[in-house]
Amino acid sequence: MTGGVSREALVAARGRLNTLVDSTGVDATSLADDLAQVTVLLDREVSLRRVLTDPSQPGAGKADLVGRLLGGQIGGEAVDLVSGMVRARWSASRDLVDALEELADTADLIAAEGAGTLDSVEDELFRFGRIVAGSPELRASLSGKESGEALRSARNGLVERLLGGRVAPTTQRLIARLVLHPRGRSLEAGLESLSRLAAERRDRSVAVVVSAVPLSDGQKRRLAGALGRIYGRDIQLNLDVDPSVLGGISVRVEDEVIHGTVADRLDEVRRRMAG
Repeated sequence: MTGGVSREALVAARGRLNTLVDSTGVDATSLADDLAQVTVLLDREVSLRRVLTDPSQPGAGKADLVGRLLGGQIGGEAVDLVSGMVRARWSASRDLVDALEELADTADLIAAEGAGTLDSVEDELFRFGRIVAGSPELRASLSGKESGEALRSARNGLVERLLGGRVAPTTQRLIARLVLHPRGRSLEAGLESLSRLAAERRDRSVAVVVSAVPLSDGQKRRLAGALGRIYGRDIQLNLDVDPSVLGGISVRVEDEVIHGTVADRLDEVRRRMAG
């Protein structure tokens, strides 16, 4: 988000999404599809999104335009949600598209939460991100600036071959959507964003932990507890092993990175991050 005005609009939209799903029993997966469809439309139609975020235009008129354009194309709940969003003020027209994309992803995560698979989705997104990071060939096959229907179909087919039946349906949907519509992001950055969104759905932060050897259960509990006290919320540890981390451990929470030995630096992680 480029400014506080957009952040306020996003917070309000998140609230409306949660209220909509909680109070009406709307199909969250269908809602995610509808919001993703609008995201693609506004990402492509620059002039339209500028009209819908023009602060000089009355909100009622912009909402009416949304109704005329999208009515009958997507579900009524999605139309109402988008209409509410265009009534708000946005710092930049692209912020509206970013917010719509986040809400589409969140709706899918809500569906996973309802199905009891949110933990699995969170873990699978992280694991797939590590696989992509370690395979330049796979990353090249799934991403790139080239576009076109044939290429999108080929990439979608590759996602199906890689993930079909091996991960939760929500995981596959989120990854496929990211691959088909990356919107200028790298695949790794998009996967990291999805993992963070899944963690936030559970009101916790993600710590990416890379160690030379697997951590013991005691070390995991100690690290999660220390980080939880620092951040004031539960911490999900996404664990990976990399022998090149010579005798040590790397911990990253958002933009903060701390290095230390597994045996005697966990307390230092706490002190340094608290400072």
